[in-house]
Amino acid sequence: MAAFLLWLILLVVCWPLALLALLLYPLIWLVLLPFRILGFAVEGAFGIVRGLFLLPGRILK
Repeated sequence: MAAFLLWLILLVVCWPLALLALLLYPLIWLVLLPFRILGFAVEGAFGIVRGLFLLPGRILK
C-alpha cells in the first residue's frame, strides 16, 4: 500500500517519471529474480550449517 501511495505522489509531481517506473518495474523484477532465488538457496545452506553446529548442544540439553 505504501509503494502505491508513493507512486501516486510521484505521478502527481512528475508524471513522465512515474509512467517510466511503471513500465520498467516488470523488467527490473525479472532481472532481480535470479538473485532472490540465490538468496533463498544461500539462506537454506546457512541454516543447515547452523543446525549442524547447534546439534551437539541440542543433544546434550
